[in-house]
Amino acid sequence: MHNSKLPIRHWFIAMHLLTTTKKSFSAKEIQRQLGHKRYQPVWEMLHKLRIAMGERDEQYQLSGQTELDEGFFSTIIPSEEKGKPIKRGRGSQKKTKVLVMAESSIVEGDLKKNGKPRKVGHIKMKVIDNLESKTITGIVKEAITQNSTIDTDDSTSYVELKSVVAKHRPQIIPKEKIGEMLPWVHLAISNSKRQLLDLYHGIKPEFLQLYLNEFCYKFNRRYFGEALFERLLTISAIQKNTFRYNRG
Repeated sequence: MHNSKLPIRHWFIAMHLLTTTKKSFSAKEIQRQLGHKRYQPVWEMLHKLRIAMGERDEQYQLSGQTELDEGFFSTIIPSEEKGKPIKRGRGSQKKTKVLVMAESSIVEGDLKKNGKPRKVGHIKMKVIDNLESKTITGIVKEAITQNSTIDTDDSTSYVELKSVVAKHRPQIIPKEKIGEMLPWVHLAISNSKRQLLDLYHGIKPEFLQLYLNEFCYKFNRRYFGEALFERLLTISAIQKNTFRYNRG
């Protein structure tokens, strides 16, 4: 079963480190903690764990009231775009588009300590190539149950959502009010961006989804405590090829 360049104890140590903090560890830091001479096997190991996290969360759909919006994450300019004029705004080569979804139900009675009018359940974050309605609708169909209600702004990217869920409630949201109207989506975006900036100087667009997999996996299991290590160990054992990763 085990066919990795790293000894199995290094996998256990890495999983322990990843699950004992809300934040993450760079491959460089894990390499230092393990005392390993080579960087690439550690990089491969961490990304394989993040693949397993993403595959596990893909088995579940969000349900109930769900917030939805897109975020734009800073990434390294793709090699095929280097040398071209830098675009501004949403189409910038320095930004990667991410569709963000969060179960978000209304808080009845007194607000919670955090003061938010909604409480959050699970989240999903998906890297997307474009903001076309067809793209967004296809992802939502897979990620959210049909009997759900989705809250969004009035973007034309969302015009077909009513065809895949029970209710779609688009609304005109002033820029300064977006964090109030869709609080958990934008908290997830800001927290994940901060975590990535704290750890990495630059992320290639093709690897962004893996880092988001880890963020979502840990957020969705934020109350597991020490049991999170055991859960990650379990899914790593049952997911195909977790311990057989080659960078390619």
